[in-house]
Amino acid sequence: MSETPAPLILIVEDEPKLGQLLVDYLQAANYRTHHLMRGDEAVDYARATPPDLMILDLMLPGLDGLSLCREVRRFSELPVIMVTAKTEEIDRLLGLEMGADDYICKPFSPREVVARVKTVLKRVQRPAGEAAADSLLVIDESRFQASWNQSALDLTPAEFRLLRTLSQEPGKVFSREMLLNNLYDDYRVVTDRTIDSHIKNLRRKLEALDADQPFIRAVYGMGYRWEADACRKI
Repeated sequence: MSETPAPLILIVEDEPKLGQLLVDYLQAANYRTHHLMRGDEAVDYARATPPDLMILDLMLPGLDGLSLCREVRRFSELPVIMVTAKTEEIDRLLGLEMGADDYICKPFSPREVVARVKTVLKRVQRPAGEAAADSLLVIDESRFQASWNQSALDLTPAEFRLLRTLSQEPGKVFSREMLLNNLYDDYRVVTDRTIDSHIKNLRRKLEALDADQPFIRAVYGMGYRWEADACRKI
């Protein structure tokens, strides 16, 4: 019986040293890799040899990262991690709208890239229904209650709504404005700091029950995303 081949990671990075560094770290983590330095070469390669995930620099010769992501999305739903040195919010928003599943800003740790690759592949390879069915996070909407691994979470109404919103769509980046819109039933005046404060308290309560599980990740310049499995609603 033949073994399942290791996931193939396509790296599209025009800096040779950085590209080779990613190759080395990913191969050390038992991934197969292929490194290209031009965006226009990546479309043909992805068609001929479909990778399991693509790591894509935003600024590339031949075809920029956003255009490449758009082209690939015409024939494939392969997960994309976009690498960029730009910090403007619009670049990140554009990247996500063009189909990027995650992004990393330079300079970065190669170990962080490997961790992101593992997280994204786990998320896309596991059916959503299966993940939710055995999720450790259970949300009882009728009682406004939540639990993690059968331990009850003592949440305020705002924390409950934040948890419900984030955990329904793991991996999705929610801007502070999006979270604010789901926070209160009335039209009170609140600020971004309000969200940050609630997230801090919610994260503290979750980590008190499971310190080793990543729950909520701050996405610089954008907002927050849920890192664990989707919640199971009862």
